[in-house]
Amino acid sequence: MAEQTAPPESTGMTGAISAGPPGTPPRKPDTAVIRDALGVGIAVGLSGFAFGVTATGSGLSLLQICALSLLVFTGASQFALVGALAAGGNPYTAAAGAFFLGVRNAFYGLRLSQLLALPRAVRPFAAHWVIDETTAVTVAQPDRRSARLGFTVTGLTLYVLWNLTTLMGAMGAEALGDTEAWGLDAASPAVFLALLAPMLRSTPERVTAGLAVLLTLTMLPVLPPGVPVLLSALAAPVVLFLMGRRKQGPGTAVRGETTEKGGRDS
Repeated sequence: MAEQTAPPESTGMTGAISAGPPGTPPRKPDTAVIRDALGVGIAVGLSGFAFGVTATGSGLSLLQICALSLLVFTGASQFALVGALAAGGNPYTAAAGAFFLGVRNAFYGLRLSQLLALPRAVRPFAAHWVIDETTAVTVAQPDRRSARLGFTVTGLTLYVLWNLTTLMGAMGAEALGDTEAWGLDAASPAVFLALLAPMLRSTPERVTAGLAVLLTLTMLPVLPPGVPVLLSALAAPVVLFLMGRRKQGPGTAVRGETTEKGGRDS
């Protein structure tokens, strides 16, 4: 007769999180989700000040700067746009660079649509908050409820702070006058590098970033502003191709030797 196992006794801990059905991870406490979401939203939202300063130095008006943050709301694309304009680039080229950087958000949306499963009426509004930071917080959650909470808190915090600090940065830059004289024109690349550096964790990512920088610096003196940034995207397929060749090489050699040896043995 099969041995029966008694159900586990209650630990008596108040507020313990139920483990749920076997094989499913325990639900993350709401306070932990909110804490993480606020941390990301506040840390990144404050960098809107640098965007406001940089955009003012590129010649945009206060209304144009605030409209970019309110309607575009994707930091890398905004920085790329005003950076190309500040360098004297063609507005269409600058817009193209910003567009291609923003395309990644569409792929984020494909993943988040499955995780969040929001009502159809809410999706157009939620799509405006699909960016790097909200995606990172959302996919880190163990269940749908936590994912929705993390997405909402991160998106709301970041949207409000980003727009407020953009306004403050633009107004402060106008009061200071020439941003280049104060060295504030370096704020944009400095903030962008500070956000990017922690994301480069693997060797392929570091190699891709290094090759992209090399391509940009090489083409910068000979191509119009904004175009080198577009060409730097070629770094990713080049690195992927070289990695594929590297993986196929040893494996192909081993398979060839095995086949040859098998043929001799037979």
